Amino acid sequence: MIVITGATGNVGRPLVSTLQAAGEEVRAVSRHAADGYRVDLTQPHTLAPALEGAKAVFLLTAADFLARGNLQDVVEVVRTAGVRRVVLLSSQGVGTKRHPSIHEDAVTGSGLEWTILRPGNFASNAYAWAESIRSHHVIQAPFVDVALPAVDPADIADVAAAALIEDGHANATYTLTGPAAVSPRQQAAAIQEVLGTPIQVTELTREQARQGMLAFMPAPVVESTLDILGSPTPGEQEVSPDVQHILGRAPRSFADWVTRNADAFR
Repeated sequence: MIVITGATGNVGRPLVSTLQAAGEEVRAVSRHAADGYRVDLTQPHTLAPALEGAKAVFLLTAADFLARGNLQDVVEVVRTAGVRRVVLLSSQGVGTKRHPSIHEDAVTGSGLEWTILRPGNFASNAYAWAESIRSHHVIQAPFVDVALPAVDPADIADVAAAALIEDGHANATYTLTGPAAVSPRQQAAAIQEVLGTPIQVTELTREQARQGMLAFMPAPVVESTLDILGSPTPGEQEVSPDVQHILGRAPRSFADWVTRNADAFR
């Protein structure tokens, strides 16, 4: 049995589906579960009941966990439950020193069989534009011509599934990106192509973007994220080979993500 935390999110939902399609028994948990196991990783003891009989666990922390949580305590609960394999959803920013490594350190120092996933910019971040596209056919974003290889959450889920059920991924760290760097302006063009409706692009200042992001991210994460979006390093703009290597196929494009999720923008 495999436990998936954050099971209602953009990565968790397809991960649960992928594992079930592979014939795995899955226990889906989240902070907002309507029934079943409601788990808040900022209170690690709430995870313990969900781990009974588990062979592996996928750890996904919310944006506010860095400020309020301690992954070392979560990992101790996992280890005490006898789970042998853990896959952590981290961030490319850890590898590029933009974000702290404290969560990864808790996992890599645990003595468990671990795999670290470091996705870059998520294609699903475009959901932030859904309401403005539906109501005004406009997107607002900072750094509209800076391109990053946005990764499809479904690809993250597929890699996570491989790490959870296959051998050969122990003590490995994977950087996950899409197949090509794409800017917000290019993302808007892809959405426009799918919808058949003109979309206006409005560029926000860094401060305007910062104020909006503070509503759902801790301030240090906001600043480092804006640094990546505005002044990415060559490594942050580079396409990683890891999705291709693990899955045996190219990563999905941003246009493919839009096609599958077009209803959100209509």
